[in-house]
Amino acid sequence: MVDPGRSRRWPAYAVAVLFLGYAVGKAAFALQARLGFPGGPPVSVTETESYFMDAATAQWFASASGVVGACVAIATVTALGRRVPRTLMLLVLAGMLLAVGGGAGVMILDAFVGIGVGWQWHHGVLGILALGLFLEMTRSYATSTRPVAVGRVDH
Repeated sequence: MVDPGRSRRWPAYAVAVLFLGYAVGKAAFALQARLGFPGGPPVSVTETESYFMDAATAQWFASASGVVGACVAIATVTALGRRVPRTLMLLVLAGMLLAVGGGAGVMILDAFVGIGVGWQWHHGVLGILALGLFLEMTRSYATSTRPVAVGRVDH
């Protein structure tokens, strides 16, 4: 049985790998000045031209966000990251959950219900996996950094 107060590091490492994969995919499309993600549904030319910035710039920003996300994931399990105030880190993780949950939610809904984006069933499985890993990483961080009550005895 797993000790609920013990930190698990592997979900954070897995989330970091997913974020780095996202960053690499976005960088590949940035070099081609295309929107989308390698292996994902195609983005039409009209959608590409409707954004307020060119596709390459948008993809470079998305790639940078993937690198930042990987750094935050690693920070949840490293000594340097544990120096960040717990409340601040939990706020950052909550904000990231909105982004990860939104992206994963669209992938899941479109893959299994069909909302017209073009994600397929295996993308939906990846969305479920990404969301589950992110939630486990956040839970692990929150329980391992929980303040210990002085004088409290649990029976």
